Order: sequence, then structure tokens, then C-alpha cells
Amino acid sequence: MKRHYDSFWSHLNDTRLQHWKSELPPLIDEALHPEGNGNLPRWLDALQIINAFPSNQTYDLEQSAIRVGEALSPEDTEKLTAALKALHPWRKGPFNIHGIEIDTEWRSDWKWDRVHPHLASMEGKRVLDVGCGSGYHLWRMAAEKPKLAVGIDPSLLFLSQFLTLKHFIGEEVPAYFLPLTLEQLPVSQKGGAFDTVFSMGVLYHRRSPIDHILELKNQMTPGGELVLETLVVPESFGQLLVPEDRYAQMRNVWFLPSVEELSIWMRRCGLQNVRCVDLNQTSIEEQRPTEWMEWNSLESFLDPNDHNLTVEGYPAPLRAVMVANKPK
Repeated sequence: MKRHYDSFWSHLNDTRLQHWKSELPPLIDEALHPEGNGNLPRWLDALQIINAFPSNQTYDLEQSAIRVGEALSPEDTEKLTAALKALHPWRKGPFNIHGIEIDTEWRSDWKWDRVHPHLASMEGKRVLDVGCGSGYHLWRMAAEKPKLAVGIDPSLLFLSQFLTLKHFIGEEVPAYFLPLTLEQLPVSQKGGAFDTVFSMGVLYHRRSPIDHILELKNQMTPGGELVLETLVVPESFGQLLVPEDRYAQMRNVWFLPSVEELSIWMRRCGLQNVRCVDLNQTSIEEQRPTEWMEWNSLESFLDPNDHNLTVEGYPAPLRAVMVANKPK
């Protein structure tokens, strides 16, 4: 896993991220410590099998299912499929790896189709994806030809899934995954270094959403763009929902504001040009169990008699995409 960063450090030279070359290695070493996750040996075994297949394959990052490689022999297909399934559950995707269709829990391409039309150009820029999961959206960002695309997520399973794609795609695409949280990312005294910062599906998991927005802002260059996607409540519900216990069976959901309330939070944090560019209720076609994610999914968390409500009686998941800019 550490070899993933061999080519990363050169991208930081002569930038506001140069200090990461000395500050990140100990953080990464701690995150990758084998005693930190009992599943890590199994995932590493799967990666060893995957890495035995040739790298630097043909790829297409612009299609709904990110595609790498060509179809294999039946024997190799069976071997690779078993290794990929050892990285279960696959939540964000879809992917097509050497002809093997990975039908993930989330149709993350649907979210990208809602977000992408509203983005400023990322060509030649530096992009940060906070809570990047398997890296599906990070690869879609990389298709826009940024100078550097960095995803962060503390999950070593998600890192393993990302490294699977990275192995087949190779070093040509400057996309990297840091197994860290936003709070762990150092910020230069010279200011943020990323022209576009994404936080999609993270804010409602934060106990202090205001601090999260400020931390995102700190990573942005002056005039940079923030893309914030999160759960909200309908305006008819009121200003804010704080679940008493679980929300859609999730314990780690803290604050669900209305769009208007969220806009106030973002402006209060000093962001400008705050706008909601998409509002969409998640459907059971967009998030569902598959053979690549066999556990319960959204339909199990909704009222069986009314999919506009969660099993707890709260408004069903409604997702807003907010876009804003840091002042120049």
C-alpha cells in the first residue's frame, strides 16, 4: 500500500502542499498499521492476487461504469472475480474490471450526473474529494484532467478498492487516496491549495457541521469552489432535524438542515455565491443490495407502507447539492 505514494510526493513540489511531504508520512504509516484493522490481512491477500495481473491497462473514466482492461480467459476471470469479491462490500461505483461488472450498492454515476453540469472546469487544477469512499467520483474527477486529484477517507477497505483500480490504470492518471480524515490534513500557513473541494455524503455524519464547513474552506484556494452534497429536510418539515437516536437505521447522523438553513451555515462560514443546484430524494433504485453488497440497503430503512418516510418516521433521505466559492 505504501508504494502508492512513491509517485505522489513529486506532485507536491513547489506548491502550498510541499509541507505534506514531511507531515503526511507518519500519519499514513499509523493509518496503515496492520493491527488497526483485523480485516486488513484478507484485503492485502486479495490485492496481492489482483496485482499479479498486468497493470497499465486500457481504461475509460468517462462512462457510467469506470472501465479498465479487456476480457480475460475464463480461468483468469474466475480468479480475479474471487479476489474482487474478497473486498466486499462494494458500495460506490459501478466498475467494469476486465469485463467483470461490479454492480455496487450505490449508482454513484447518478449522483455524478446531477453534480457534474454545475461544476467549474477542473482541467489543470488541484481537486480534493473528502470522504471519497472507493474513489468512484475521484476517478470521474480525474477524467476532467486536473493537475492532481486527492481523495481522503479513513477506510482501509475503500483504499483497497481504490488501489485495485489504480493498479490497472497506472501512474498516468494523477489520482491518489490518503487513508486520513479531513481533520488530520495539515493546512499551510500560506492557505489552502485546492481549487475545487468536494464533500459528498459527509456533513450529516459530523457532530460539528460548522467546523466541517470551515475545515473544507481552509483547504480551498481563494476563489476556489466547494461542492457540498448532504442530507437535508424539506422546507415544509422546518429548519432542522436532529434525530433522537437513529436516522434510516444510521446511528451516526447528527444534523439535517433545510436548504435555507444550510445556506445560512455556509454564508456564516464566509462562503460566497451559495446556491442549491440539485435536490433529489434517494430512490431504492439508486441505493440497493446487489451481489457485490449483500447487506441491507435503503429499502430496509424506509417505512414499508410509505417510502417518503424512514422506518423511524422521519422524512426519507433527501439530498441537496450546494455549490459555493471562497472569497478571493
